[in-house]
Amino acid sequence: MLPPMTDQMKAIVVERLGPPDVMEIKDIPVPQPGEGEIRIEVEAVGINFADVLAVAGEYLTRTRVPYTPGMEFAGIVESLGEGVTSVKVGQRVACLGGSGALAKYAVVKATGIIPVPESFTGAQAAAFPVSYFTAYHGLKTLGRGQEGEWVLVQAAAGALGTASVQLAKAMGMKVIAMASIEEKLQLARDLGADVTLLQDDPDRVQKVRDAAGGKGVPLILEVVGGPRFQESLDMAADQGRVIVIGNASREQANMRPVELMKRNLTVTGLWLTSMMNDREATVAAAQALTPLVASGQVTPQVGPTYALAESARAFQDILDRKTIGKVVIEPGR
Repeated sequence: MLPPMTDQMKAIVVERLGPPDVMEIKDIPVPQPGEGEIRIEVEAVGINFADVLAVAGEYLTRTRVPYTPGMEFAGIVESLGEGVTSVKVGQRVACLGGSGALAKYAVVKATGIIPVPESFTGAQAAAFPVSYFTAYHGLKTLGRGQEGEWVLVQAAAGALGTASVQLAKAMGMKVIAMASIEEKLQLARDLGADVTLLQDDPDRVQKVRDAAGGKGVPLILEVVGGPRFQESLDMAADQGRVIVIGNASREQANMRPVELMKRNLTVTGLWLTSMMNDREATVAAAQALTPLVASGQVTPQVGPTYALAESARAFQDILDRKTIGKVVIEPGR
């Protein structure tokens, strides 16, 4: 007697690490939710630079293949595993699942579910968790940003950048935004940035210091890395805080500890995955973000959207810095 056929679904599968074109569409079994898990019908997947690094094998944690990328997504609760009572079938939720979202269905632990406003589209919900929680922790939890302070936001038109500009303004901070082209700077201005500068302006270091009153910037959200990391230190005010959130350059950065001593600078790393293990900090972030979202003070900036079959192009467009806002892949298209 033949075994029963397993239900199949389309998904992106990575069997070897490398550039975006290693991603392939394949038929794989529909995942089944276990105890404490939820199966989601995926509406939209928010793509982060971390996803690109994971496929390349350059992320903070080891990428084990084969696997399906997609750590941040939104969709409709389709079925509940044993013991799950926190959500209902048919409810739209945002999810942080680590991987597995670039597919028709994904299974996540109930603890990885984030409720979203009913007004959010699937794409907006998918664009929310990683960027806004990271921005909050960078600005407030670790950055200790204060009303009236200047903050420098790099890559200001990207998913994290747009979230950071909005949140900083909602907190009463003054924002210097940097981006690669004028179109991106215009978006930053539209979101409330007080000063905007092209990231390749030859006088960028002095212009940033001058914009912050000639003394440098008290808080910097550093996402570029490589040789530009030293520039962040040069732009910082004495006793300034540099929050390291990314390494878009994919190059090694060098730091001279004695320089930190001379100017009393603080350099702090931020990784949302480990921050989510701090229950108190996560609850505080959620409590702060909820009213801002409800009032419309912060709204996820959805950028280009792609079909599942276009996943490799979406990842490559991120690498090529062609995108503005949050890149979203919609498996149902």
